[in-house]
Amino acid sequence: MRLVTGVRFDVLDVPAEAGAKALRHLGPGSPVALQGGRMRLLVATGGAEELPGLLEWLEWGALALDLRALGDRGRMDAPARPEPASTGVRLPPGPAEGRGEPVQGAALWLRPPESGCEVEASLPTLSAMGGVGGAPDLVRLLDTVATECHRIRLRRAGRGSENSQLLASS
Repeated sequence: MRLVTGVRFDVLDVPAEAGAKALRHLGPGSPVALQGGRMRLLVATGGAEELPGLLEWLEWGALALDLRALGDRGRMDAPARPEPASTGVRLPPGPAEGRGEPVQGAALWLRPPESGCEVEASLPTLSAMGGVGGAPDLVRLLDTVATECHRIRLRRAGRGSENSQLLASS
């Protein structure tokens, strides 16, 4: 099953490591999903459209960052509800179809939406776009995610150059 984005929420799709660093910018009721090594941060509708301009304004626009936004007419896998005892960011190991355990790589909620509540008020938004009361700030969230995506990119590039140097010296 897939959820349609752009109607009640948009999604920032980022590496799980970068998303974990950004959780502090979300309210406790802000839904967050995991799938594989990716974290899906639900943001207010219209946030996906603002992404390129915000990245440019934050001076991240010139870099290729491992983040994308799903907005109008986008789709994301519908996450499964976690077991009441499950906590943390790690995905359960191994395929376990038919045993009542999550399947590796399947989407699951890290922070599920609260039942019976309107989730929109808890989603990060631009203050200038009519953010509701205590809604988290999309600019701070995006700046943190972009910074972490860049750090991940630099670490990967550093490992690549170390490997290249090792091969060249052998």
